Amino acid sequence: MEGFNPDGIDRELRWIALAFGGVSVPFVPTRDETLELVFEALQLGEGDVFYDLGCGNGKVVVEAARRFPIEKAVCVEARRELIEEARERAINAGVADKVEFIHGDMFKVDISRATAVYMYLLTSVNEALKPKLEKELRPGARVVTLDFQIPGWRPVRIVGERAGWQKTVYVYVIGESNRR
Repeated sequence: MEGFNPDGIDRELRWIALAFGGVSVPFVPTRDETLELVFEALQLGEGDVFYDLGCGNGKVVVEAARRFPIEKAVCVEARRELIEEARERAINAGVADKVEFIHGDMFKVDISRATAVYMYLLTSVNEALKPKLEKELRPGARVVTLDFQIPGWRPVRIVGERAGWQKTVYVYVIGESNRR
């Protein structure tokens, strides 16, 4: 997408979110073709506890639970109808036993068990989550964001690096990316 500017989109989506009752992030599902980039960045494996903050309809956590030998996939979502859709998706995929569903505020949910976190949120929300990520995640935990960076953190890797919507995935590692 020529002229793609995630910061411009961030400002636009904040206005859209305000128009829809103050929800901080509108639901925009991760596209199927983008999943490969996300999973390449996450590098999920045996023993991982994977959290998707703002998991929406559960597409990413359900697919992670289906494809990888992870210990647990945790879907955190504030909207009840989306968490119910995610639960149904997991049941249909046969992975409901590997996915935990948390209907709640991602700023209040304990994420200290996570070894890998995925966030498709806005830059402003990523920035607001920084203190929580730094406080609750252990050194070495991976944080992966789609399209929108975490201001002030240095990605250890960028997957995709292409201009356009849902084309760039940023990989951060606690203790390395957030070093001041």
